[in-house]
Amino acid sequence: MSHHTLRLTALLFCVATPTSAALAQPAAPTKTNPTPPKVGDEAPSFKLLPYNAKPGPQSDESLVELAGLLEQGPVVLVVLRGYPGYQCPACSAQVAQFVAKADALGKAGASVVMVYPGPKNELAMRASEFVGDTKLPKSFHLLIDPAYKFTNKYHLRWKAPRETAYPATFVINSEGEIVFAEVSQSHGGRTNVAAVLETLD
Repeated sequence: MSHHTLRLTALLFCVATPTSAALAQPAAPTKTNPTPPKVGDEAPSFKLLPYNAKPGPQSDESLVELAGLLEQGPVVLVVLRGYPGYQCPACSAQVAQFVAKADALGKAGASVVMVYPGPKNELAMRASEFVGDTKLPKSFHLLIDPAYKFTNKYHLRWKAPRETAYPATFVINSEGEIVFAEVSQSHGGRTNVAAVLETLD
């Protein structure tokens, strides 16, 4: 092989072979999954129907909007599991705990919004079944989330067989800022009402 051929081969090898510096370059960043709202974030707006709203044209007048509630004071937002094939006992226990502390929550000027997500068909009926004979205080609102529109907006959709939403609790101050946020990765992980009251003090 001639000296000329050797030089040409070496040159081609250098061009075709990446340098160690090039090999050390990090891979291009990938998109991460959106995360639920956190403390310090502005709470995403929502407008949902109460579970017992009458169907028909007047339904729009019954919509409960976050902005309207915030005009009255802070909002405690509790995201339930809806109906994943059964009425969730952990959800029932959490709601009962909040109802038992309704007077203390009222003294703090807070509205309590509980969101019941699920497929559109029969959702209002299932939510009514969930409430049963429980008399919700005036400042409590059980709202339905048909087709998970709210749940997806808050990035709380639990995408697994027979799952609905990750249980979550947020406290939103009157300026619309989230001052408390807790999202559970399990059925039983629930925010204690005492932690909410402490945040509202």
